[in-house]
Amino acid sequence: MRQVALVTGASRGIGLAAAEALARSGFAIALNGLLDDAALRDAVRRLEAQGVPVMAAAFDVSDTTLHAEWLARIEDTLGPLTTLVNNAGVGVLRRGDLLDVTEESWDRCLSVNAKALFFLSQAFARRLVSRARPETLFHSIVNVTSSNARAVAVQRSEYCASKAAAAMVSMAFAVRLGPENIAVYDVQPGLIATDMTASVIETYRQRAANGLTLMPRVGEPADMGCIIATLASGKLPYTTGQVISADAGLLVPRF
Repeated sequence: MRQVALVTGASRGIGLAAAEALARSGFAIALNGLLDDAALRDAVRRLEAQGVPVMAAAFDVSDTTLHAEWLARIEDTLGPLTTLVNNAGVGVLRRGDLLDVTEESWDRCLSVNAKALFFLSQAFARRLVSRARPETLFHSIVNVTSSNARAVAVQRSEYCASKAAAAMVSMAFAVRLGPENIAVYDVQPGLIATDMTASVIETYRQRAANGLTLMPRVGEPADMGCIIATLASGKLPYTTGQVISADAGLLVPRF
């Protein structure tokens, strides 16, 4: 039997890199994107070229009424799911003083980055615990949160709050699903070159080179993809609930 993963926010960036790394490990992949657009279709073609079963799953993860339906569709097409990678996320509507944060931006961040992650994980876990699962296959949830779950960026405070909530959701699911032999991990990327960081990444490249990170570079989506695939493949056995600080030492305390 083959492992089957749903990767959310997989049209580009970290999500696509994770899907590609999982495909190289032999996973069948459901690629989620908000829309069935050119980016998602191109991502599907890239994975099909690796010779693994692939499908597009175009739905808004923040619409919780769609979760059960799409999980069923994926399993009808690819087989029983073993893996959920919660990567979909949004940034703030506008950087600035937290005294000026709007309810719209707060609700958007919490809805996608925390609420959707919780309820999609819940729907996924319900399916897994309701059936017998082969012991030869590793079952897991890998959540992509952020170093901002721990470190404040005051100009993006609502984003930080949403990622801190997602980090706690990860721990809660790890506690609940441990007895079911379903591992849960929280990958917390630091400075990664993606569409979300495109407007500021050159500044951070210079700051990383000057010592902001212990390793003097920003990260690439492929770095995160490798980490996610390693976790989802069960290559860190006898672990669950771990926070993986994928940040080149950004948050290491130092004098």
